[in-house]
Amino acid sequence: MKLPNRRLVYALLSILVIAGIIALIALKGPLAPVTVEVTHLHTGELRPAVFGIGTLEARRAYAIGPTRAGRLLTLRVDHGDKVSQGQLLGRMDPVDLNERMNSARLVIEKTEHLVEAAQAEVDEAKTLARQARKEQVRYHKLTEQHQVSQEEADKKAADARAAQDRVNMAVAQLAGVKHDYQRAKEDLKALQAQFDELKLYSPANGLIIAREVEPGSVVVAGTPILRMIDPATLWVRARIDQAKSGAIRIGQTADITLRSQPERPLKGRVERLELIADSLTEERWVDVGFDVTPEDLSIGMLSNVIIHLPGIPQAEWLPGSAILRRAGKTGVWRVIDAKAVFTPVKIGVRTLNGKVRILDGLNSHDSVIAHTPKALADGDRVKAVMHD
Repeated sequence: MKLPNRRLVYALLSILVIAGIIALIALKGPLAPVTVEVTHLHTGELRPAVFGIGTLEARRAYAIGPTRAGRLLTLRVDHGDKVSQGQLLGRMDPVDLNERMNSARLVIEKTEHLVEAAQAEVDEAKTLARQARKEQVRYHKLTEQHQVSQEEADKKAADARAAQDRVNMAVAQLAGVKHDYQRAKEDLKALQAQFDELKLYSPANGLIIAREVEPGSVVVAGTPILRMIDPATLWVRARIDQAKSGAIRIGQTADITLRSQPERPLKGRVERLELIADSLTEERWVDVGFDVTPEDLSIGMLSNVIIHLPGIPQAEWLPGSAILRRAGKTGVWRVIDAKAVFTPVKIGVRTLNGKVRILDGLNSHDSVIAHTPKALADGDRVKAVMHD
């Protein structure tokens, strides 16, 4: 091959290589359009729900303990026992309380006899007073008939007054003894109340979940000896994001999944919205009860809760992957003339399967980027493929 022809071939090959490199850069390199997956507005029913994590607790829980310090004498129940309302669960050591009650009963018997004696004195004093008044009247008449002297009549009058004073004194003594009798009875009642307080009774039908003190231990007033719950009041106390709790209402249905039984979701419903929220975690407490309380549950067990909100028929929605925040605005990337354009939109509820309701900002024919392999900027060239 002649030298000029060889140079021509080399030049053509160089041009082809350079053109290939340019084409490769334009199609696959940094200047290539970004391949993105696009979608359109979908229309259909949305079933929003709120997810939360909580612990299994009892709405009615009781800490049973003495109201007075002392030594625990006996306990009749143990962890896991079912008890009924009013059942005797245990007893504190009465120490000398029995002897003090016996002493109080003897004081009552003694004051009963004193009351009887004082009443007899009153009756006797009244009898003597009646006789003295009769003598006074009789001597007063005899004085008018000048059969006795005035001095003797005055003496009988003085005797009548003295007899009445003895009546008044006897009545006062009787009242004092009756007061002592009543006080002795009240003292016995107080001792009996103290004795009754030493007995530990069940406040309701329930289940013993903890036995925290054993017989022989000395406990102070208010120390829990037994802990009891009402199994019929078990619920899950769940933490819900405050931003998602606004639509939750009492009575809404829920699915409860216990960590110990992940394969068996349980049905329930919202029973209480607590008024105090956690300002640090920005969460709110929502109590979800069971439709049918399962057996063999442990207090404090972690549970997942899904609360079902009212459904929205014929709503326009996009997958959650298409929604983003940019410059403080919520929006989507639209594809216009093979370029990415950020478009602000107004969104509504989100579902747990990733659907987001679109309230405003898009039309049904708009192509929206659902997935992009890298961050985009306004005006970036894109190559659209349909999102599955």
